[in-house]
Amino acid sequence: MHDLGVLAARLALGLGLASHGTQKAFGWFEGPGPEGAAGFMASLGLKPGETYATAASYNEIASGLLIALGLGGPLGPAAVISNMVVAAETVHKKNGFFAGKGGVEVNVLYSAGALALASSGYGALSLDNLFGLDEKLHHPVITTLALAGGIAAAYAILGQRDLSPPDGTLAEPTMPGNREHNGAGAGAAPSGQVR
Repeated sequence: MHDLGVLAARLALGLGLASHGTQKAFGWFEGPGPEGAAGFMASLGLKPGETYATAASYNEIASGLLIALGLGGPLGPAAVISNMVVAAETVHKKNGFFAGKGGVEVNVLYSAGALALASSGYGALSLDNLFGLDEKLHHPVITTLALAGGIAAAYAILGQRDLSPPDGTLAEPTMPGNREHNGAGAGAAPSGQVR
């Protein structure tokens, strides 16, 4: 019974995530397709948007399928967690926790499911088990390295965000004050005026 439960969890998590990837990569399931995904990624400061959209799409597809098939030990879950950290940080964190308000709830649930599978294994009804890889790939050191690598990759991506204003626009001033001072110090008269 345990292995059937793990299989059901793997299929729900893995195929759910893979379907999100196909929305971005191919426009399936009413998704934005590659152009829409690229524009969205660019709007998040992940530029060039095409590169990041392709990476996110195929990461979701590959990691989802690895989990659904029960193949590759902690590699699929680590990739899921990487994607979820980036999504939470760039899109959802500002909206709080609950999914109904666009918060991080779904990111947390996918990550928790991925962490559970990475730490417990895929069960007897998996390709890892069929190929004799389950014990080798679910070693604590391999699992820790994979998860740490996924998290490090997420923060490396976040570190590359370009948050500058779009070309042709001016940034809003971040400090209140007199815009007419023309660089003069505080208390100085605006240029062209005498006190």
